Amino acid sequence: MKFRVGLGYDSHRFALDRPLVIGGIRIPFDKGLAAHSDGDVLIHAICDALLGAAALKDIGTHFPDNDDQFQNVDSKILLGKVMDLLQERGWTVNNLDCTLILEEPKMKPYVDKMVETLAPILHIGIDQLSIKAKTNEKMGFTGQKEGVAAVAIVSIVKGGER
Repeated sequence: MKFRVGLGYDSHRFALDRPLVIGGIRIPFDKGLAAHSDGDVLIHAICDALLGAAALKDIGTHFPDNDDQFQNVDSKILLGKVMDLLQERGWTVNNLDCTLILEEPKMKPYVDKMVETLAPILHIGIDQLSIKAKTNEKMGFTGQKEGVAAVAIVSIVKGGER
């Protein structure tokens, strides 16, 4: 059995007149995230972790931000396409651990729904996906409430049981 690990990171600044979408769900807030797609910082970090683990470059390689077909695209679609790439090569997700970094809005009320939304796309059980949220103690761009960052680490396996 082959085993690999991938690390993903993404960040987006807040923007007015956009919905806030994180972890595949819409979160009530007065700002969204500036991006070519829907700006789902968590899914983008997950995609980069998966692509990195499989040595398939990064999200920008597969879904460039100058390609109109990805303008305002639902990032769950991108995650599904990344999973297709992994499955075509025989990789499955073993587990995924993610951390959101932001001061507001508070994520605790939404984490379970994020897990329920993303686990089926990843073809894993809810017990194989961890999503946490942390503040940055008022330091840096996330601490100054200018945006959101996300980190994801994934293990993938080829052959054998998970």
